[in-house]
Amino acid sequence: MANSKISLKARLILYHKGQILLLKQTKPNGGNYTLVGGNIDDREFARQALIRESYEEAGITLKEKDLQLVHILHKVINDEHRLVLYFKAYRWEGMLKAKETHKFKEAEWFYLDKLPRNLTETVSLVLEKYRKGFFYSEYVKK
Repeated sequence: MANSKISLKARLILYHKGQILLLKQTKPNGGNYTLVGGNIDDREFARQALIRESYEEAGITLKEKDLQLVHILHKVINDEHRLVLYFKAYRWEGMLKAKETHKFKEAEWFYLDKLPRNLTETVSLVLEKYRKGFFYSEYVKK
């Protein structure tokens, strides 16, 4: 593990009327659906990063008090270890729309039991584990 790279990320499971928010990637970025979120930068805590990413990607403003940690994913890709913290929320402010148009086409709501087939692999795994009540999961990219 001495030469391994470690990164921290935060993702959002935002609920509204029984549905969750997903962003549709542009074709050059995979064309799949994913959750709002991204890297936790230097000197940022996870909830602060998620608040920043949510505004940058989806145009919404969240409050730290409304974010609840619900799942942790430990993902290994080659010699990189990623810890991804998933927070759920029910409240936000602002006009929801995919803002980073070079990365995302649109923002859409989906019921957990009617998710699109083309979810990213890790989001699919995490949502399945989360729905079954698991707080932690692991994923190795092959």
